[in-house]
Amino acid sequence: MKIGGKLPGFDISAQGLSIQRERMNLIAENIAKANTVRDANGQPYQRKILVVKQKQNQFINSIGGYENTIKLKTTNENHISNTTNNQTGNINQENLKIKEVRDKSEGEIVYMPDHPDADENGYVQMSNVNTVTEMVDMIAATRSYEANLTALNSSKQMIKDTLEI
Repeated sequence: MKIGGKLPGFDISAQGLSIQRERMNLIAENIAKANTVRDANGQPYQRKILVVKQKQNQFINSIGGYENTIKLKTTNENHISNTTNNQTGNINQENLKIKEVRDKSEGEIVYMPDHPDADENGYVQMSNVNTVTEMVDMIAATRSYEANLTALNSSKQMIKDTLEI
């Protein structure tokens, strides 16, 4: 989700909102399927996790750019000079790798001899979703979403205040 153009605060916050929304969707799916014994392939349901990583070397390659830096004019010889050390890297959606992965850990094995999916000994392998863990992850995702929303509103307020000057 790109909404800011030359306003990186908007882009970063919008990206964070989008990632946390996707994370919440996966958590909701995990909770909904916590008691699902078999998926379409006949296997126990495996918990889904959202993994967000920065693509290799993308940040290093973008560090040399001056796209989002602010140029200041020095009016006094005691001011800090413009050096190449005060560059910023651009972090955007293209530099991130967002991937949905499945938790490969085994689910709990429960004795249910009357269950249609029970093995010859009467045991059923359940999904590996722990509802308590999912609820904790949901709270963390909600707090991250709120933090990104607060940052977006702060950026918006700073721009609004700047226009009033």
